[in-house]
Amino acid sequence: MRFVPLIPSSFDPAPWLALGPVAFQWDGSLHGQWPQAVRRGLAVHAVHLPGEAPVEEALEVLRQGLGLDFLVMPVRRPETREAGFRILGHLETLLEATSGRGVKLALHLEAGAEAPVLDLLRQARAEAVGFCWHPAIQEAEPLSDRLWCAVCEPQTDLRPLQTLGYRWDMAIRATEPEAFRIQAQALQAVHPPVLFPAEMPTTMLGRPVVPDDSLVFGRHLNRKGEGA
Repeated sequence: MRFVPLIPSSFDPAPWLALGPVAFQWDGSLHGQWPQAVRRGLAVHAVHLPGEAPVEEALEVLRQGLGLDFLVMPVRRPETREAGFRILGHLETLLEATSGRGVKLALHLEAGAEAPVLDLLRQARAEAVGFCWHPAIQEAEPLSDRLWCAVCEPQTDLRPLQTLGYRWDMAIRATEPEAFRIQAQALQAVHPPVLFPAEMPTTMLGRPVVPDDSLVFGRHLNRKGEGA
């Protein structure tokens, strides 16, 4: 995993530039030096919205031209049918707004909202929407095929993600560069890069998975003159 700082969007970028990619917690404004830093090659991994007015917040973020990978929207458990329709309405608008921009939409689910939100997305056939993992997620496995980004705390146990094979960026909320550096180094020492899920299947359809010696790649290249 690569650990990146999750910092308020109004922060001065100067102290953070040496740390590489960043993620933003959108606080309603963007420090004026961030666009220049992005033009010079700094990557903005994700922008996390407050979610109070997700459509307006998202449109303002997209207007900044940050070249972000993921736009993260918090979603509460839909307790009523109307709440579900409201979530779908927001998603439809945001999917249209991000279309063609190279930005993916990820949901930061409230604890316990995994099953009802998955059902909601399944009914709406919203396969283009992914998820942002965080420590309060109770059931990560159903989300595993669309876990696009993640947030953790310095003391978070990341082994549940390791078993799922998650190996992308992990954001840590930060306010001081040096404190973030120490936290990231400690987590990297405990959770080295994961290339594959911790437990890989050893059989397929009840049979051991073994190489087939009869398959030789490029065999036709040795048949000189055939078909000429």
